[in-house]
Amino acid sequence: MSRLRYPSLILKSMTRRSMLGLGVAALGLCLLNVPTAKAEILELEKDELKFGFIKLTDMAPLAVAYEKGYFEDEGLYVTIEPQANWKVLLDRVISGELDGAHMLAGQPLGATIGYGTKAHIVTAFSMDLNGNAITVSNDVWNQMKPHLPMQADGKPVHPIKADALKPVIEKYRDEGKSFNMGMVFPVSTHNYELRYWLAAGGINPGFYSKTDISGQIQADAFLSVTPPPQMPATMEAGTISGYCVGEPWNQQAVFKGIGVPVITDYEIWKNNPEKVFGVNSDWAKKNPNTHLAVIKALIRAAQWLDENNNANRTEAVEILSRSEYVGADADVIANSMTGTFEYEKGDKREVPDFNVFFRHFATYPYQSDAVWYLSQMRRWGQIAEPKSDAWYKEIAAKVYRPDVYLQAAQMLVDEGKSKKEDFPWTSNGYRAPVSDFIDGVTYDGTKPNAYLESFPIGLKGTQIVEGNEILAK
Repeated sequence: MSRLRYPSLILKSMTRRSMLGLGVAALGLCLLNVPTAKAEILELEKDELKFGFIKLTDMAPLAVAYEKGYFEDEGLYVTIEPQANWKVLLDRVISGELDGAHMLAGQPLGATIGYGTKAHIVTAFSMDLNGNAITVSNDVWNQMKPHLPMQADGKPVHPIKADALKPVIEKYRDEGKSFNMGMVFPVSTHNYELRYWLAAGGINPGFYSKTDISGQIQADAFLSVTPPPQMPATMEAGTISGYCVGEPWNQQAVFKGIGVPVITDYEIWKNNPEKVFGVNSDWAKKNPNTHLAVIKALIRAAQWLDENNNANRTEAVEILSRSEYVGADADVIANSMTGTFEYEKGDKREVPDFNVFFRHFATYPYQSDAVWYLSQMRRWGQIAEPKSDAWYKEIAAKVYRPDVYLQAAQMLVDEGKSKKEDFPWTSNGYRAPVSDFIDGVTYDGTKPNAYLESFPIGLKGTQIVEGNEILAK
């Protein structure tokens, strides 16, 4: 049992439940097995925790930390519960029904600035990079194909740009029909990635305003919220013609023969940050040692998921396929989790970094990532008024906590459970400027307003949305 490996930690934080299950003789035996790298003993403020998640493969660090005993190694006894949708999940973290949760990267930011429910949420752990895709129905795909460049083998050249979708949308409009697409939540990565891809192809995905939160003002394509597990069925019913979602719900469309994933988010923004682990700021203040212990366990889970060139992914797929976690067919989950991705049926390609959990400093909560999300909120009108560069930096520092992360990482290094070179100790919280976007635009997190000026579609400068008009304030 994993909990017997770290007796010093057990003695400090053992619960009544675990004490009953561990006899004195067994405890005496385990004391003979003290590891050479001594674990730091944390005085846990709370050791029985409940975490929430949505049924997506990128919740994997939570499942692995539970199944491999990493939570118990830290003296934590955790319950993991699937939630109905992202709003319910956030509300339950705010109310204290959940101690923390697998969250959309935009949720802690949106809540903290008061977009939707107002609450100060923080994150000290980025759960993964990449992992999403945009899927269209078979009918839309067949209409896109004549506009795509093809390889010698007859398969389309990737990445596929939204330029090929533009004539399809124009045909819908000429026929008096709206072109509808699904995304999972207004402040989701999926919403911003889908909008980014569409806008890069000259398609306006619509704006938000103070009085209209549909996000469909001036839209060429109409985006609306659909819960991830319902995406394939909603598209099959014809309610939407495409969607952006995490796995396994793009590969599910391929397996069911109802749609084609046209592009992964890795191709929209290489190694983009995806989910985070979020907690209420008050909870973090009351339980600093417990928070550190949780982050330690999650870092170890992420390491396990990526170690030895993804050697553990087959086992991870089996874990995730269980009904208590993602509950999708293991073959569907494996299609992306094991380094490949299937686009059109039979067109399976190598995408080794489709799901990244630890490589490329994936777990470090870069504040420049937070600024990117905030910039997209401003671009599409969720942040209605212009903000200074200093404001973006202040909010990012308030929500993203690399200081907590590095404290947990240092403890793991001291205990011999992690390698020093696996963490960005000298980072100031900001990535160097990057241009790995589908449109080639360079992003510098220290200059969000200049970044917004780079886009032909989207709010910039003093622009605001009033009614159906874009005005200079």
